[in-house]
Amino acid sequence: MASLVAYDDSESEAETESVGSIHAVSQMKDTSDVVKPPGQDFACEAPGMTEGAALPTKHGSCEDPAGHCLPLVRLWRSDPGSCPSQRLQWPRTEPDVTFPTDKPPRPSLWTSHTPAGHVPLAAARFRQVKLSLGTYNSPEPSFCAQTKSETPGKNGNSLQRKRCEDCIVPYTPKRLRQSQALSTETGKSKDVEAQGPPAGRAPAPLCVAPRVSEFIQPYLDSQYKETTIPRKVLFHLRSHRGPVNSIQWCPVFAKSHMLLSVSMDKTFKVWNAVDSGRCLQTYSLHSEAVRAARWSPCGRRILSGGFDFALHLTDLETGTQLFSGQSDFRITTLKFHPKDHSLFVCGGFHPEVKAWDIRTGKVVRSYKATIQQTLDILFLQEGSEFLSSTDASSRDSADRTIIAWDFRSSAKISNQIFHERYTCPSLTLHPREPVFLAQTNGNYLALFSAVWPYRMSRRRRYEGHKVEGYSVGCECSPDGDLLVTGSADGRVLLYSFRTASRARTLPGHAQACVGTAFHPVLPSVLATCSWEGDIKIWH
Repeated sequence: MASLVAYDDSESEAETESVGSIHAVSQMKDTSDVVKPPGQDFACEAPGMTEGAALPTKHGSCEDPAGHCLPLVRLWRSDPGSCPSQRLQWPRTEPDVTFPTDKPPRPSLWTSHTPAGHVPLAAARFRQVKLSLGTYNSPEPSFCAQTKSETPGKNGNSLQRKRCEDCIVPYTPKRLRQSQALSTETGKSKDVEAQGPPAGRAPAPLCVAPRVSEFIQPYLDSQYKETTIPRKVLFHLRSHRGPVNSIQWCPVFAKSHMLLSVSMDKTFKVWNAVDSGRCLQTYSLHSEAVRAARWSPCGRRILSGGFDFALHLTDLETGTQLFSGQSDFRITTLKFHPKDHSLFVCGGFHPEVKAWDIRTGKVVRSYKATIQQTLDILFLQEGSEFLSSTDASSRDSADRTIIAWDFRSSAKISNQIFHERYTCPSLTLHPREPVFLAQTNGNYLALFSAVWPYRMSRRRRYEGHKVEGYSVGCECSPDGDLLVTGSADGRVLLYSFRTASRARTLPGHAQACVGTAFHPVLPSVLATCSWEGDIKIWH
């Protein structure tokens, strides 16, 4: 009597099963209502049939001399999936494709690129069914081979070999096969860039072209001209899987085509945001959300801090960790000292702000205040002083909302800078005048003097955007004529610094725009990021 043909979802040869087995009886019972021509069974053996080949056609051996198709094949073609035995016999959901006889069958896209040692999710829960096979000479499934290699000892090997002989290849879920097909189409290199190395592993060295970008080269030898208001989107970068907290261009002009982005998806990325819009490297050094990261002034290192209490200084050219520290609080902001680049200051969910020395890996100074959280840090007077923005505001007073510190002595210079009852999530310094601006939760930007006693301007206020509790950033253009800020409704607003009038509004993002950054060399390039996880490059 003819035998049934069993299909698996791997690239092994077809397995045969005798009619006397349990499956054959159940299939005959399920298809008892199908009329069989005399002398024919439900299926016939197709020698040499491999996984990924089409169902039997006129070229195969599953057609009798009279030219009639078998009942099971005819029922499958007329109403696929209508019979339970067919769903057991052919569990795949790929469309059936007929290949010419002169060409070899094409392997399945979902299974041909499965990585070595991959175990489908269904393999852990699959119930092993013993088949009554006379001789079983097909190759072992991949997950059985992996289990066998991991079990030491002679007894363990024989046991695993026995299990491999008794089990069948599990059905790979459709979602897993589709994801494998998508990763195959996009290419392995892009997939590695998007995911990055696992947390805690050293990333690969960043491959940076030795030449300067052709768009930046003409502006290196000339003085920065007037900033042009951007109008169109040059690149739309969507690789992050979580909100992007902040963005920063590389401070070295010759390497300013690189953009750093920090995200809540536990990674930070380096992009070529001028030439190609491609992600150069993904860094997965933190086990929790990365809230802050900054370029070093030399442009070869990145300092990062996250909600996992960890601090890392990564060398981009070698991918090594030059410094790793463990803080006692979740880090929300950090800044390099403008003069001594081996020192940096960090703050977070803690009453203290701490200064670290990279050379020793220790805390050198602590700045204590009766607060709960530090929102942002800004250096003044070439590093001799710095400001910390905190959440210390109440119904009656806003003292300690912005505190000025002496960097060397750790003493408070003033805590009576901002007198309105709003917190300030971000601070920025004007590039040419001794003033700084503070983003407030009152939906306006306040202007302050950058020298003691740090008076706030009552005449100039930048309004029209929304903050609504987001850490919305703001920044001045390199020439100081324009001021840009995000908004909780996704807009990007540009103001004239002199008149505080709105110069232009860009319909930036679908969710809150929390970060903005003017390019330090190109006069018309602007980068923005959003809580949705995307980044836009405007020009």
